[in-house]
Amino acid sequence: MAEIFAEGYTGAMALDRPRALGGTLLGTALGDALGLACEGLSARTIARRFGKADRFRLLGRTGFVSDDTELAALTAQALALFPNDPERCAAAFRRSLAGWLLRLPWGVGLATLRAGGKALLGLRETGVASAGNGACTRAPIVGAFFASDPAKRRAFGEALARVTHTDPRAVEAALFAAEVAASASYGVHPEKAVEAGLALVTQPELKTALEKAAALAAGGATLDQAAGELGVTGYSVHTAALAAFCFARWGADPLLAIQKTIAAGGDTDSIAALVGAWAGALSGEEGLDHDLMDALCGGPFGRAHLRALASALAHGRPPPRYAWPLALARNLALYPVILGHGLRRLLP
Repeated sequence: MAEIFAEGYTGAMALDRPRALGGTLLGTALGDALGLACEGLSARTIARRFGKADRFRLLGRTGFVSDDTELAALTAQALALFPNDPERCAAAFRRSLAGWLLRLPWGVGLATLRAGGKALLGLRETGVASAGNGACTRAPIVGAFFASDPAKRRAFGEALARVTHTDPRAVEAALFAAEVAASASYGVHPEKAVEAGLALVTQPELKTALEKAAALAAGGATLDQAAGELGVTGYSVHTAALAAFCFARWGADPLLAIQKTIAAGGDTDSIAALVGAWAGALSGEEGLDHDLMDALCGGPFGRAHLRALASALAHGRPPPRYAWPLALARNLALYPVILGHGLRRLLP
């Protein structure tokens, strides 16, 4: 992080790895679960049906996470197993991805699904030429884990991204997401954290979108204006840019940043998961809404599992295990709920 301090950034503090790692994973889950019921809806529809995203709405008041959190957790698991070898780490993630697909998760992006299918066949090269946001949304934990080591941050970030996505826009969006999380882990102000990530981006389309996002945030643009100019889809350029805008504008208040992201509509769970990860890296779990955290689901990839994963990463211990039959049972039980929400999106 020496390069950050050399730029004259203020407000940076000593790195507290357990705090940053726990906040990153739990912030991912919070954004994901809050945004899940709104995925695919327009801003106008979200405002009319739900108002502000102040509670979980998928099934009662319990927060359930989707593929965004689960894949971030599998990334953390691979990092805990192989923290010194990016290729072995990526191979571990690839194996986990194959097993994860057998548990029939819902909400999986097409590129991740195709990559997982290749992994199930035992292929070593599983990434597909997609610019979707799957690699980007799971990347913040890489940045928080290697917050003090830029070289490893890039090596692991690229290796893990390419397990599913090989398009340069997707890979650089993932590296950007990791870089912002690394800066946030040191307490760097959200606007400056976005600037630090932007400084490393070279892909022209992504760089242009992120520069526009930073300028809109600095100019105090409204959410509607930013969403209209940056996009709200699962395309990695749209996801990284809108997330950068929301984090730069409201990231010091994690819940507000997540709520604003969801209010923009579109790929609400994935983009809010990314903003939540950055805000959590900045604030730690203590900065996240306590009532909502208590309402997050337990079990596989639930709050206790994510806390245990963060602790394993912080203290160099093996990752916690989880009961895959329970994960499968939960997924099957929730399929009717997911389908019901999908059908409701067809209504006015």
